[in-house]
Amino acid sequence: MRDLKIYDFRRALPRMSWAPQNLYNLWQRSLGQRKDETDFGSRATPTSIFQQRWIAKTLVRAYHGDFINEGVFKRWYIPDTLPDVRPRKDLSQQSISLKRWSRKDDAAGKEEKQRDENNQKGFAPVGSLMFAEVERRIDVIIFRACMARSVYDARRLVIHGKVLLNGKKHTAANTRLAPGDMVTVDPAAIPFLQRPVRAKAKETSDAKASSESESSETDESGVFSTKPILKEDSKYKQTQTYFKLPSYAAPFIFIPAYLEVSFATCSAIYLRHPTARPGYSELPTPYAADGEIIDAAWEWYVHRRPRIRSKRRLAREPGNRQLADL
Repeated sequence: MRDLKIYDFRRALPRMSWAPQNLYNLWQRSLGQRKDETDFGSRATPTSIFQQRWIAKTLVRAYHGDFINEGVFKRWYIPDTLPDVRPRKDLSQQSISLKRWSRKDDAAGKEEKQRDENNQKGFAPVGSLMFAEVERRIDVIIFRACMARSVYDARRLVIHGKVLLNGKKHTAANTRLAPGDMVTVDPAAIPFLQRPVRAKAKETSDAKASSESESSETDESGVFSTKPILKEDSKYKQTQTYFKLPSYAAPFIFIPAYLEVSFATCSAIYLRHPTARPGYSELPTPYAADGEIIDAAWEWYVHRRPRIRSKRRLAREPGNRQLADL
């Protein structure tokens, strides 16, 4: 692994992993003693704007794509702009009063109702969508589909040829999927579907014991006894799929709305890109989708993002085939 101290308790940086150490770091940043470090507005000795953006950038990069080179991340994974969530029409009180004065009560009532709904819903938390391109990566998709304990294990599965993309063997972990792509993982490579060595040895001994007990149930004449055998059929037990969920993995067992996962075939379909609506963001993140950390991280990158991108390089990405003709 590139960084052996990714779960360091002193730094307490949450990662894409089910490890118990990562769960403790996540608790430190959300509810524990490190929570106040990211509460920029209420600190007794507030940090500078530059320091706030640097801390936020460090936290979000540790979770969203710490395995991606910083230069590559800024050039190819940060969007040019975020979606505009402002209302299409400025429904001010002056326009509503003008329509009521012109005796257009129905139109004024509709505008007033729409204005109240917009004020009640608020704006969509689109700040988290700055990491939408990271969620398209094939290794992140495997982790989000709960087929790997961490995104690092998912990368190993891809690199070692244990993953199929649309039915073909794929070994490039940097590939970004397009809507409709299907990813299939070899069940023999998923660790929590494999029986431990001790369990296999125990089942073998149980099978031998059951066969010996069946042979001992015969009488002197060599005819099998009619007494029922209460032991479970060892052959039936061997046909069942073994499953052992790792410890402390329950907080991470969820499927995003933009994925369709089939655990019977160990496959997942990338349906569409993540979206956001008022009060909800589909992109999984350990931080508030419209909080200070996401906003400060976006402010950091928007001032340092490279402006020049190769059209030929963009044409290679899934979903950007129309650029190939430019």
